Amino acid sequence: MAYLIIGTAGHVDHGKTMLVKALTGIDTDRLKEEKERGISIELGFASLLLPDGKRAGIVDVPGHEKFIKHMLAGAGGIDLVLLVIAADEGVMPQTREHLDIIQLLQINRGVIALNKIDLVDEEWLALVREDVREFLASTSLKDAPLIEVSAVTGQGLPELLSAINQAAVLCLQEKKSVDYGKIRLPIDRVFSVAGFGTVVTGTLWSGAISPGDNLTIMPPEIPIRVRGLQVHGESVAAAKAGQRVAVNLSGVEKSEIARGDVLTSPKSFFPSLRLDARLFLLPHANKALKHRTRVRLYLGTAEVLGRIRLLDREELSPGDTAYIQMELEEKVVALKGDRFIIRSYSPVLTIGGGTVIDPVPPKHKRRRPEILQMLELKDYGTPEEIIMFYLTKQAALLTLEELSTTKEIIYALTAAGKIKVITGDNQEYFVALAVYHSWVEKIKAHLQSYHQQYPLREGCPREDLRARFFSSLNPRLFQFLLRTIAQENIIKLSGQVVALADFVPQLIGEQQKIARQIEKIYRERSCQPPGWPELVKQMGIDESQAQEVREFLFRQGTLIKITDELYFHATVFDQIKKLIKNYLQEKKEISIGEARDLLNTSRKYVLPLFEYLDREHLTLRVGDKRVAGRLMER
Repeated sequence: MAYLIIGTAGHVDHGKTMLVKALTGIDTDRLKEEKERGISIELGFASLLLPDGKRAGIVDVPGHEKFIKHMLAGAGGIDLVLLVIAADEGVMPQTREHLDIIQLLQINRGVIALNKIDLVDEEWLALVREDVREFLASTSLKDAPLIEVSAVTGQGLPELLSAINQAAVLCLQEKKSVDYGKIRLPIDRVFSVAGFGTVVTGTLWSGAISPGDNLTIMPPEIPIRVRGLQVHGESVAAAKAGQRVAVNLSGVEKSEIARGDVLTSPKSFFPSLRLDARLFLLPHANKALKHRTRVRLYLGTAEVLGRIRLLDREELSPGDTAYIQMELEEKVVALKGDRFIIRSYSPVLTIGGGTVIDPVPPKHKRRRPEILQMLELKDYGTPEEIIMFYLTKQAALLTLEELSTTKEIIYALTAAGKIKVITGDNQEYFVALAVYHSWVEKIKAHLQSYHQQYPLREGCPREDLRARFFSSLNPRLFQFLLRTIAQENIIKLSGQVVALADFVPQLIGEQQKIARQIEKIYRERSCQPPGWPELVKQMGIDESQAQEVREFLFRQGTLIKITDELYFHATVFDQIKKLIKNYLQEKKEISIGEARDLLNTSRKYVLPLFEYLDREHLTLRVGDKRVAGRLMER
């Protein structure tokens, strides 16, 4: 079931509060000062029982120019407006400003109450009626019923109540389905009740609240617990979206909360000092709005100072619309689609309003077509279009949480062949399929070039590939990406290198000749092989090319690397192992000198050789001698 909030609007002293009292029996002027001055200063609230049995909440807002900020605090949650115009005065300045606010907040359903008809004659009433219709002709209220009433005599009240009921029915039919997800209640009043403690009130925009719930006051991020709830003055077991709610809180003092704060589900919203938005400047604004103009922002029940950053121009002319980024002096809590009002800093006048597009954006550079394109898509695009644009522009692996979307949308896009899913560590990451294909082609092209340049290497080092083309992906995510591409048999992974799936390192041309020479020298020199610089000099070849061949022979197992400069041919090394193994089986231990004589070599070779054998667990050092290691027995 949807719930309805009716808000009053109109010039000061046009009888809004008295009319609400006549309809509900409740006097919404609750402050002593209001009683003495005869005008509403703060928001007032009442419950209205409609003829069809439904109950609506009424927010009675101040009409005096000085208190319009209080009107704005109550206007955010209004579904249906009751615009009150006094028959003896007609349309006045605050009537116009209130209507501007109604239009900017897109409150499109309403009833016009032409009040105080007991104070005028029929001729004057006809003139005012015509003037009001002309005033409303170009607005969303142009077809709203206009009922002539007197809150004092009661004339027209039944007709007014019937018109409100009919408008409420239409409004409820048009109202979006109630959101029972994340709780969001913009706070418009804070007070204390003896014996109960802190109480806040507001219209519950989304979610459902129950006693015992643990919630958070944002932006200050104060954790609280709900002690009790009232709706229309009665205690309830649950409050639902669309209702006027009084919430008794524990864990917080009245002084810690202010109008403009928001009661929310824990960790569901992110306060921000920046908003992306579409801004409309009223046609009758007194001047153009310049870049970085300081304004007053009204969002929900909050009033915050900030500056308007025009992203595509130096000034916004009256009647025009532009994408903006607002830099705020205090944090606010918002969601995409929230409506807001701006008023000039001084003099304080309503000059425009708009819609939040991104509530937590990064700072944008100005005059960037791609930024404006992104904002337009976020503004008007479908959720699917926005997700695809974001994935394409970001060119990153993103989780469902990072995309702030639903599984249904993501999986539908995946099924449609628009998104690629990458898995790793029991987590799913998403990337636009076109981006994924471009990544694959980039990797293939680079590996093809790499294999041509280094045909003897097993492949390109993974980290070199990541640093060159994928620095935005951390090593872990890059590993998940490579593993996915490997599963498609496009590449293969070996240790820390990447190669094309069909690539096989092989000697070609001059490299074959160099390899034969290197092997011949190492075999002939047996247990006294040359050091690497000596070998290169002896062969008279390019060192880098020779090194490529040497490393290939090492990876192939043809050469055994003892140190960076000392290698043995594999057949020679096998003979060495056999000789030492036989010696140890007979003598149980061997010294450096004995090994030197056994191998017919010098201490220069035996020392690094035994250090290598120790590392490989083929021998084990005991004092100055070696015994058989655990792997020598095999």
